[in-house]
Amino acid sequence: LEGTLIAAKVVGISEIYIYLRDEYASIRKMLQREISALKADPPSPLPPIHLRRGAGAYICGEESAMIESIEGKRGMPRQRPPYVAQVGLFGRPTLEHNMETLYWVRELLEKGADWFARQGRNGRQGLRSFSVSGRIKKPGVHLAPAGITLLELIDEYCGGMLDGHQLYAYFPGGASGGILPASLADIPLDFDTLQPHGCFIGSAAIIVLSQQDSVRDAALNAMRFFAHESCGQCTPCRVGTEKAVQLMEKPIWNRELLEELSTVMIDASICGLGQAAPNPMLSVLKYFPQELQHGE
Repeated sequence: LEGTLIAAKVVGISEIYIYLRDEYASIRKMLQREISALKADPPSPLPPIHLRRGAGAYICGEESAMIESIEGKRGMPRQRPPYVAQVGLFGRPTLEHNMETLYWVRELLEKGADWFARQGRNGRQGLRSFSVSGRIKKPGVHLAPAGITLLELIDEYCGGMLDGHQLYAYFPGGASGGILPASLADIPLDFDTLQPHGCFIGSAAIIVLSQQDSVRDAALNAMRFFAHESCGQCTPCRVGTEKAVQLMEKPIWNRELLEELSTVMIDASICGLGQAAPNPMLSVLKYFPQELQHGE
Protein backbone atom coordinates (compact mmCIF):
# COMPACT_ATOMS: atom_id res chain seq x y z
CA LEU A 1 0.00 0.00 0.00
CA GLU A 2 2.86 2.39 0.73
CA GLY A 3 4.32 1.89 -2.73
CA THR A 4 0.90 2.43 -4.25
CA LEU A 5 0.49 5.74 -2.41
CA ILE A 6 3.96 6.86 -3.46
CA ALA A 7 3.21 6.08 -7.10
CA ALA A 8 -0.11 7.90 -6.85
CA LYS A 9 1.60 10.96 -5.38
CA VAL A 10 4.36 11.07 -7.98
CA VAL A 11 2.06 10.62 -10.98
CA GLY A 12 -0.80 12.72 -9.63
CA ILE A 13 -3.42 9.97 -9.51
CA SER A 14 -6.96 10.82 -8.39
CA GLU A 15 -8.20 7.29 -7.54
CA ILE A 16 -6.61 3.92 -6.72
CA TYR A 17 -8.07 0.56 -7.70
CA ILE A 18 -6.62 -2.67 -6.31
CA TYR A 19 -7.75 -5.72 -8.27
CA LEU A 20 -7.70 -9.09 -6.54
CA ARG A 21 -8.85 -12.52 -7.68
CA ASP A 22 -11.85 -13.70 -5.70
CA GLU A 23 -10.06 -16.97 -4.87
CA TYR A 24 -7.73 -15.11 -2.50
CA ALA A 25 -10.24 -14.70 0.33
CA SER A 26 -7.67 -14.54 3.13
CA ILE A 27 -5.63 -11.92 1.29
CA ARG A 28 -8.77 -9.91 0.65
CA LYS A 29 -9.54 -9.83 4.37
CA MET A 30 -5.99 -8.71 5.11
CA LEU A 31 -6.15 -5.95 2.50
CA GLN A 32 -9.52 -4.77 3.78
CA ARG A 33 -8.10 -4.57 7.28
CA GLU A 34 -4.99 -2.67 6.20
CA ILE A 35 -6.91 -0.27 3.97
CA SER A 36 -9.30 0.48 6.85
CA ALA A 37 -6.35 1.14 9.16
CA LEU A 38 -4.77 3.40 6.55
CA LYS A 39 -7.96 5.40 6.14
CA ALA A 40 -8.37 5.69 9.92
CA ASP A 41 -4.90 7.20 10.36
CA PRO A 42 -3.67 8.47 6.98
CA PRO A 43 -0.06 9.71 6.73
CA SER A 44 -1.28 12.35 4.27
CA PRO A 45 -4.46 13.15 2.33
CA LEU A 46 -5.53 9.95 0.57
CA PRO A 47 -7.12 9.50 -2.84
CA PRO A 48 -10.12 7.14 -2.85
CA ILE A 49 -8.93 3.52 -2.62
CA HIS A 50 -11.14 0.78 -4.11
CA LEU A 51 -10.59 -2.95 -3.62
CA ARG A 52 -12.18 -4.75 -6.58
CA ARG A 53 -12.82 -8.48 -6.58
CA GLY A 54 -12.26 -10.32 -9.84
CA ALA A 55 -14.19 -13.47 -10.76
CA GLY A 56 -11.02 -15.52 -11.23
CA ALA A 57 -10.56 -15.27 -14.99
CA TYR A 58 -6.91 -15.83 -15.96
CA ILE A 59 -7.27 -13.42 -18.88
CA CYS A 60 -7.88 -10.55 -16.44
CA GLY A 61 -4.18 -10.61 -15.67
CA GLU A 62 -3.82 -8.84 -19.02
CA GLU A 63 -3.82 -5.11 -18.31
CA SER A 64 -6.66 -3.99 -20.57
CA ALA A 65 -8.84 -7.02 -19.74
CA MET A 66 -8.39 -6.15 -16.07
CA ILE A 67 -9.60 -2.61 -16.76
CA GLU A 68 -12.64 -3.98 -18.58
CA SER A 69 -13.39 -6.16 -15.54
CA ILE A 70 -13.04 -3.26 -13.10
CA GLU A 71 -15.46 -1.28 -15.26
CA GLY A 72 -18.00 -4.08 -14.83
CA LYS A 73 -17.62 -5.54 -18.31
CA ARG A 74 -16.54 -8.95 -19.52
CA GLY A 75 -12.78 -9.30 -19.14
CA MET A 76 -11.52 -9.07 -22.72
CA PRO A 77 -8.29 -7.47 -23.97
CA ARG A 78 -8.54 -4.24 -25.91
CA GLN A 79 -6.99 -3.53 -29.27
CA ARG A 80 -4.02 -1.16 -29.12
CA PRO A 81 -3.48 1.72 -29.63
CA PRO A 82 -4.68 3.52 -27.60
CA TYR A 83 -2.69 2.19 -24.67
CA VAL A 84 -3.94 2.28 -21.09
CA ALA A 85 -1.53 5.11 -20.27
CA GLN A 86 -3.52 7.16 -22.80
CA VAL A 87 -7.06 5.78 -22.52
CA GLY A 88 -7.41 3.44 -19.57
CA LEU A 89 -9.89 3.02 -16.72
CA PHE A 90 -13.16 4.84 -17.49
CA GLY A 91 -11.44 6.44 -20.47
CA ARG A 92 -8.79 8.19 -18.38
CA PRO A 93 -4.98 7.84 -18.46
CA THR A 94 -4.09 4.97 -16.14
CA LEU A 95 -0.93 3.76 -14.40
CA GLU A 96 -1.21 -0.02 -14.05
CA HIS A 97 1.35 -2.11 -12.18
CA ASN A 98 1.74 -5.52 -10.62
CA MET A 99 1.65 -5.26 -6.84
CA GLU A 100 5.14 -6.75 -6.52
CA THR A 101 6.49 -3.82 -8.53
CA LEU A 102 4.80 -1.35 -6.21
CA TYR A 103 5.97 -3.29 -3.15
CA TRP A 104 9.60 -2.45 -3.98
CA VAL A 105 8.98 1.29 -4.38
CA ARG A 106 9.07 1.94 -0.63
CA GLU A 107 12.09 -0.31 -0.13
CA LEU A 108 13.98 1.50 -2.88
CA LEU A 109 13.20 4.91 -1.45
CA GLU A 110 14.19 3.84 2.06
CA LYS A 111 17.32 1.81 1.27
CA GLY A 112 18.38 3.18 -2.08
CA ALA A 113 18.95 1.77 -5.53
CA ASP A 114 22.50 0.67 -4.69
CA TRP A 115 21.19 -1.61 -1.92
CA PHE A 116 18.70 -3.19 -4.30
CA ALA A 117 21.25 -3.64 -7.08
CA ARG A 118 23.65 -5.47 -4.74
CA GLN A 119 21.13 -8.23 -4.05
CA GLY A 120 21.35 -10.04 -7.38
CA ARG A 121 23.43 -12.99 -8.49
CA ASN A 122 25.17 -14.10 -11.66
CA GLY A 123 25.40 -10.56 -12.98
CA ARG A 124 21.75 -9.71 -12.28
CA GLN A 125 20.37 -7.06 -9.93
CA GLY A 126 17.62 -6.97 -7.31
CA LEU A 127 15.33 -9.37 -5.48
CA ARG A 128 12.35 -11.36 -6.71
CA SER A 129 9.50 -13.34 -5.22
CA PHE A 130 9.64 -16.85 -6.66
CA SER A 131 6.49 -18.93 -6.24
CA VAL A 132 7.83 -22.48 -6.34
CA SER A 133 5.74 -25.65 -6.45
CA GLY A 134 6.13 -29.22 -7.60
CA ARG A 135 8.52 -31.96 -6.48
CA ILE A 136 10.30 -29.99 -3.77
CA LYS A 137 10.30 -30.20 0.02
CA LYS A 138 9.41 -26.57 0.76
CA PRO A 139 6.97 -25.16 -1.79
CA GLY A 140 5.78 -21.59 -1.43
CA VAL A 141 6.82 -18.01 -2.15
CA HIS A 142 10.54 -17.47 -1.60
CA LEU A 143 12.23 -14.06 -1.71
CA ALA A 144 15.54 -14.66 -3.48
CA PRO A 145 18.14 -12.77 -5.52
CA ALA A 146 17.34 -12.06 -9.14
CA GLY A 147 19.52 -14.19 -11.37
CA ILE A 148 19.52 -17.17 -9.01
CA THR A 149 19.49 -20.48 -10.85
CA LEU A 150 16.87 -23.16 -10.35
CA LEU A 151 19.45 -25.47 -8.78
CA GLU A 152 20.41 -22.78 -6.27
CA LEU A 153 16.78 -21.97 -5.58
CA ILE A 154 15.90 -25.60 -4.87
CA ASP A 155 18.94 -26.25 -2.67
CA GLU A 156 19.01 -22.99 -0.71
CA TYR A 157 15.35 -22.05 -0.41
CA CYS A 158 13.18 -25.10 -1.14
CA GLY A 159 14.87 -27.76 0.99
CA GLY A 160 15.93 -29.83 -2.00
CA MET A 161 13.96 -32.27 -4.13
CA LEU A 162 11.46 -34.63 -2.55
CA ASP A 163 12.92 -37.97 -1.53
CA GLY A 164 12.97 -40.36 -4.45
CA HIS A 165 12.65 -37.59 -7.03
CA GLN A 166 15.31 -36.23 -9.37
CA LEU A 167 15.03 -32.97 -11.28
CA TYR A 168 13.79 -33.64 -14.81
CA ALA A 169 12.26 -30.38 -16.05
CA TYR A 170 10.71 -27.13 -14.90
CA PHE A 171 8.34 -24.35 -15.88
CA PRO A 172 10.37 -21.16 -15.22
CA GLY A 173 7.50 -18.70 -15.63
CA GLY A 174 4.10 -20.22 -14.97
CA ALA A 175 1.98 -22.17 -17.42
CA SER A 176 2.91 -19.99 -20.40
CA GLY A 177 6.63 -19.56 -19.69
CA GLY A 178 7.68 -22.73 -21.47
CA ILE A 179 9.44 -25.81 -20.09
CA LEU A 180 13.18 -26.34 -19.70
CA PRO A 181 15.09 -29.59 -19.10
CA ALA A 182 17.25 -30.27 -16.06
CA SER A 183 20.33 -29.73 -18.21
CA LEU A 184 19.38 -26.02 -18.34
CA ALA A 185 18.74 -25.62 -14.61
CA ASP A 186 21.88 -23.51 -14.21
CA ILE A 187 20.53 -20.55 -16.21
CA PRO A 188 20.10 -17.32 -14.19
CA LEU A 189 16.39 -16.72 -13.64
CA ASP A 190 15.67 -13.18 -14.81
CA PHE A 191 13.76 -11.26 -17.44
CA ASP A 192 16.15 -11.49 -20.37
CA THR A 193 18.05 -14.71 -19.66
CA LEU A 194 15.50 -17.29 -20.77
CA GLN A 195 14.39 -15.90 -24.14
CA PRO A 196 17.28 -17.51 -26.05
CA HIS A 197 15.88 -20.84 -24.87
CA GLY A 198 12.30 -20.12 -25.93
CA CYS A 199 11.05 -19.37 -22.40
CA PHE A 200 10.43 -16.42 -20.09
CA ILE A 201 10.23 -15.85 -16.35
CA GLY A 202 6.95 -13.92 -16.31
CA SER A 203 5.53 -13.96 -12.80
CA ALA A 204 8.32 -16.30 -11.59
CA ALA A 205 5.81 -19.06 -10.82
CA ILE A 206 8.13 -22.05 -11.04
CA ILE A 207 6.88 -25.64 -11.30
CA VAL A 208 9.48 -28.34 -10.66
CA LEU A 209 9.01 -31.72 -12.37
CA SER A 210 10.83 -34.97 -11.63
CA GLN A 211 11.57 -38.17 -13.53
CA GLN A 212 8.19 -39.43 -12.35
CA ASP A 213 6.40 -36.73 -14.38
CA SER A 214 5.62 -36.56 -18.08
CA VAL A 215 6.49 -33.24 -19.69
CA ARG A 216 4.22 -34.17 -22.57
CA ASP A 217 1.29 -34.49 -20.16
CA ALA A 218 2.26 -31.26 -18.39
CA ALA A 219 2.24 -29.37 -21.70
CA LEU A 220 -1.14 -30.85 -22.61
CA ASN A 221 -2.52 -29.85 -19.23
CA ALA A 222 -1.27 -26.29 -19.78
CA MET A 223 -2.88 -26.13 -23.23
CA ARG A 224 -6.20 -27.36 -21.81
CA PHE A 225 -5.95 -24.59 -19.25
CA PHE A 226 -5.43 -21.97 -21.95
CA ALA A 227 -8.32 -23.33 -24.01
CA HIS A 228 -10.55 -23.02 -20.94
CA GLU A 229 -9.31 -19.55 -20.02
CA SER A 230 -9.33 -18.01 -23.51
CA CYS A 231 -11.74 -15.09 -23.60
CA GLY A 232 -12.82 -16.16 -27.10
CA GLN A 233 -12.44 -12.73 -28.66
CA CYS A 234 -9.90 -13.64 -31.35
CA THR A 235 -9.97 -16.73 -33.57
CA PRO A 236 -6.25 -17.62 -33.37
CA CYS A 237 -6.48 -18.09 -29.61
CA ARG A 238 -10.05 -19.40 -29.31
CA VAL A 239 -9.76 -21.97 -32.09
CA GLY A 240 -6.00 -22.43 -31.87
CA THR A 241 -5.93 -23.60 -28.27
CA GLU A 242 -8.81 -26.04 -28.84
CA LYS A 243 -7.18 -27.43 -31.97
CA ALA A 244 -3.84 -27.73 -30.19
CA VAL A 245 -5.48 -29.76 -27.42
CA GLN A 246 -6.97 -32.13 -30.00
CA LEU A 247 -3.61 -32.58 -31.72
CA MET A 248 -1.72 -33.05 -28.45
CA GLU A 249 -4.19 -35.69 -27.24
CA LYS A 250 -3.30 -37.93 -30.17
CA PRO A 251 -0.80 -40.77 -29.55
CA ILE A 252 1.51 -39.32 -32.21
CA TRP A 253 1.97 -35.57 -32.43
CA ASN A 254 1.81 -33.98 -35.88
CA ARG A 255 4.89 -31.83 -35.48
CA GLU A 256 4.50 -29.89 -38.72
CA LEU A 257 0.87 -29.01 -38.04
CA LEU A 258 1.54 -28.06 -34.41
CA GLU A 259 4.38 -25.75 -35.41
CA GLU A 260 2.24 -24.13 -38.12
CA LEU A 261 -0.62 -23.66 -35.67
CA SER A 262 1.77 -22.14 -33.12
CA THR A 263 3.05 -19.62 -35.66
CA VAL A 264 -0.47 -18.40 -36.38
CA MET A 265 -1.31 -18.13 -32.66
CA ILE A 266 1.90 -16.25 -31.85
CA ASP A 267 1.61 -13.86 -34.79
CA ALA A 268 -2.13 -13.18 -34.85
CA SER A 269 -3.50 -13.42 -31.30
CA ILE A 270 -4.60 -10.13 -29.76
CA CYS A 271 -2.95 -10.59 -26.38
CA GLY A 272 -0.27 -12.51 -24.56
CA LEU A 273 -2.48 -15.48 -23.66
CA GLY A 274 -2.79 -16.71 -27.22
CA GLN A 275 0.73 -15.60 -28.11
CA ALA A 276 2.32 -17.54 -25.24
CA ALA A 277 -0.01 -20.55 -25.09
CA PRO A 278 2.12 -22.64 -27.51
CA ASN A 279 5.30 -22.24 -25.42
CA PRO A 280 5.02 -25.44 -23.33
CA MET A 281 4.16 -27.51 -26.39
CA LEU A 282 7.02 -26.03 -28.40
CA SER A 283 9.34 -26.79 -25.48
CA VAL A 284 8.37 -30.46 -25.65
CA LEU A 285 9.14 -30.54 -29.36
CA LYS A 286 12.51 -28.86 -28.79
CA TYR A 287 13.81 -30.38 -25.56
CA PHE A 288 11.90 -33.62 -24.96
CA PRO A 289 11.60 -35.44 -28.31
CA GLN A 290 12.12 -38.75 -26.51
CA GLU A 291 8.63 -38.43 -25.03
CA LEU A 292 7.14 -38.28 -28.52
CA GLN A 293 9.03 -41.05 -30.27
CA HIS A 294 6.64 -43.84 -29.42
CA GLY A 295 3.53 -41.86 -28.56
CA GLU A 296 4.14 -42.39 -24.86
